[in-house]
Amino acid sequence: MSTTHPAAVPSFRSRIGRDARSGYPAVPHRYRLHLAPSGPHCLQIAITHGLLGLEDSLPMTLLPAVPDAPDGGYLALRPLYQASSHPYRGPAAAPVLGDRWTGRIVSTHAPDILQDLGRRFDTCGARLYPDGADAAVEAVRLLCEQDVNAAAQRAGRSGADPRARDAALAVLLRGLGALERRLASCAYVLGGELTAADVQVWVTLVQLDTVHRWHLDADAVYRLTDHPHLWSYARRLASHPAFAPHLDLDAIALRHHARCRGEEAAGAAVRIVDWPAPAAGAPAPAAALRTTGTR
Repeated sequence: MSTTHPAAVPSFRSRIGRDARSGYPAVPHRYRLHLAPSGPHCLQIAITHGLLGLEDSLPMTLLPAVPDAPDGGYLALRPLYQASSHPYRGPAAAPVLGDRWTGRIVSTHAPDILQDLGRRFDTCGARLYPDGADAAVEAVRLLCEQDVNAAAQRAGRSGADPRARDAALAVLLRGLGALERRLASCAYVLGGELTAADVQVWVTLVQLDTVHRWHLDADAVYRLTDHPHLWSYARRLASHPAFAPHLDLDAIALRHHARCRGEEAAGAAVRIVDWPAPAAGAPAPAAALRTTGTR
């Protein structure tokens, strides 16, 4: 696998502030998101964007499912990267929160973008980051990234020592078990209201079923299904009007098979959840660049 030298890739991590003194105040119509919802971080941001009702005040450009530049970035984003850091030599990757006034990038760091949308641009009182819940939301994020996503990758790694794969599967099952226990008594991960933690968990479950499952054996996938509250929750949110429109299974599969070099395993045969197709009037599959919202 090729890598880019860290010095060649600047970190775009400015933040949206409360007022003009911040440099990037939360001004409607100033910013634009550039997203490829076939990827998990972009999918989280797209769902959050919908939950917050930002279609008009913070427009969104949807990118193709698979990056079209040889370095794994997007040709359409190259001018924005070059304007923000010249000369820029790394991949022009999504997600991007861009400043339309200056033509430069504000941030490419998904956790920061998610927090700034939820805390600075909430137009409908969704409260995805409730007061006092920061530590709980972050704990769920880490559980999903480390104990589910990273563990699932290790458990499905072809050619790995079987003991290492078994150990990774045990971590994955413990992570799912922790989420199962939460949802056994609550409608949502942190209690009775939908929060940013639910967006994280739902996208993690989508990845587990549509990407990681391809590399797990049948017994491992069967053990994943033994979390009834968790998968019932996944099905319930899949019908939510802010979640469903951005779930494009074909785009996720296209991106996965374009990037993946692992071997398909027996667990790929049966999907855990019968994820719904986008409803009529929902955004079309992100096969080509297109823009939503005001110009």
